[in-house]
Amino acid sequence: MSRLWIQNPNRCADEYLDGIEDFIEFARRHNPGATRIRCPCRRCNNTLWETIENVGFHLVRNGMIETYSIWNLHGEQLDNASSSNAIRVDNVEPIVDRNEQVMDIINDVFPFASTNINQEGEDDVPTPMDSAEFEQYEKLLKNANQELYPGCKSFSVLTAIVELMHGKIKYRMSNLCFDYFLGVFKRMLPTDNCLPKDHKHAQKVLNGLGLGYEKIHACKNNCMLFYKEYETLDTCPICNESRFKMTSQNRTTKIPQKVMRYLPLKPRLQRLYMSTHTATDMRWHKEKRVDDDVMRHPADGEAWKEFDRTFPDFAADPRNVRLGLATDGFNPYGVLNQHHSTWPIFVFPYNLPPWKCMKKEYMMLTVLITEDPGRSIDVYLRPLVDELKDLWANGVRTYDKSTGKMFTLRAAVMWTVNDFPAYAMVSGWSTKGYMACPMCKEDVTSSWHAGKVCYLGHRRWLPWDHEWREKDKEFDGNKEPRLRPREWSGDDILEQLNRLDFAPFGKTVSRTRPSTHMNWTHKSMFFELPYWSKLKLRHNLDVMHVEKNVFDTLIGTILDIEGKTKDTIKARLDLERMGIRRGLWMNRDGDKARRDLAFFSMKPNDKKEFLKFVSSVKFPDGYASNIARCVNVDGGKFTGLKSHDCHVFMQRLLPVGI
Repeated sequence: MSRLWIQNPNRCADEYLDGIEDFIEFARRHNPGATRIRCPCRRCNNTLWETIENVGFHLVRNGMIETYSIWNLHGEQLDNASSSNAIRVDNVEPIVDRNEQVMDIINDVFPFASTNINQEGEDDVPTPMDSAEFEQYEKLLKNANQELYPGCKSFSVLTAIVELMHGKIKYRMSNLCFDYFLGVFKRMLPTDNCLPKDHKHAQKVLNGLGLGYEKIHACKNNCMLFYKEYETLDTCPICNESRFKMTSQNRTTKIPQKVMRYLPLKPRLQRLYMSTHTATDMRWHKEKRVDDDVMRHPADGEAWKEFDRTFPDFAADPRNVRLGLATDGFNPYGVLNQHHSTWPIFVFPYNLPPWKCMKKEYMMLTVLITEDPGRSIDVYLRPLVDELKDLWANGVRTYDKSTGKMFTLRAAVMWTVNDFPAYAMVSGWSTKGYMACPMCKEDVTSSWHAGKVCYLGHRRWLPWDHEWREKDKEFDGNKEPRLRPREWSGDDILEQLNRLDFAPFGKTVSRTRPSTHMNWTHKSMFFELPYWSKLKLRHNLDVMHVEKNVFDTLIGTILDIEGKTKDTIKARLDLERMGIRRGLWMNRDGDKARRDLAFFSMKPNDKKEFLKFVSSVKFPDGYASNIARCVNVDGGKFTGLKSHDCHVFMQRLLPVGI
């Protein structure tokens, strides 16, 4: 019999179904007594073993590999295969349309929809779906097979909704705008079409794909969440504030004062292994990373290696997920509301290779806070920390698509990444005042200079015999004989925090700190994680803010840009008060004083030549943005530079331009 049926895109055709029956009969005849055979569907790709019944189901659902015309992996001898059967289709591109792509999404969400219940006792085989999951699967399958309108072959109902929702997200379309265009499309299509009428109904269709979120009510003053044992309360037990807004008595539903959104982490981590696109990449850090002492990935760092040595059981399975956590505030309303800020909390998996792990596709939003929480951010982190504790202690059973087996997935947060103000919120150490340095703590060297608190003593971190320790005039007028400050371990910090008594969270609580607390504002909730105090590196400052600030200060001072330079009159007077660097003191003439141009700042003509040079430079496409557009030659300044542009400028342009 001809095997051209393998290339038939219509898997409901009689020819295709008859061909599958012939293949099953062929496999039974050439593999007598076998209960499992290789599955030649497009997803299993002859690498996974399934029962013969499941193989038939897979071939209907996924289609057979189009190049598998000689069934040598199922008993056919290559020498006996007739030339009529051995059709050369190596160069044929797989026929993948939008409907098949949507079916692939459903198969990723429900990877073991066809698993036989009799296999439940086997540890490596996924357990069958419960009734609720199967109902969701049936609904999605129905919408995936239903035509958008009678006679429409290119779009099913589910395919149309997925395409439209993808466009909504990609082009940042508002719900109101989406509802309008959805209504227009519905009127343009035949009257008996099945397109949803608005965004709300479209979301209901996609709910079965999972990855939803939970709404958790919060106290108006950020004291607590109405969560777990407090879920049934109507007032806050700390400040006695009502949980709900005051509304008319005729209203049947209550409106909460404040709501946070929590997006559960477990199903999102499971989805990384249920997809064929990412399941293999999640082991990259262990199986494909080149270990040659070159820093290309967090796994090359000492903190990662120290974690592996401390927790060998966790490190033994490369599928266990290492996470980073980041948060920052932004104003979604722009200039319309200057006082509002929204605080999202993201986690991102470091298992992936470096060209993937920081892509937005793999950044997972876990918490969405609708205002600046301040030190009360720990209140909103409670659901996430509870889930992280469970992921560390118990894990979650997960199906690995690359191996076709179940395993227990565990996860750990390796560190946080923030700017300096958010660093204080997450770590519990205030980054303001004379003890703002979280590394030196009470042994910090700080003093008041030019109207600001400045942090000196950086030479303490140099080697004991470094020549700069003996220089005084080049620095603050003093030699540096002191040793570097003590390095606090996580256990030392935890022991110190356990001795302190902190006030409860909330806006109504007094914020006066005793002197014994130094700069500690609260004990970070992350210390509830069993491994947190053992980490070598718990908090990081993000490169973007640091590099942008260094660039603005450096260029502002070199070009002597008003408002940007650090060479101010206050700074000159401070040098004079300290009695150092006489060449930079104010030039006094009677009762008048003027600030002469410093030797490290450009003269007007030099500045103009430098800016002309920068405006003439062109980079290869993708290397940097068009920096020439950010140069104002007449105004003598830069505008609109992104953090990556600042990096390229300091690394490549600044040395040549000067």
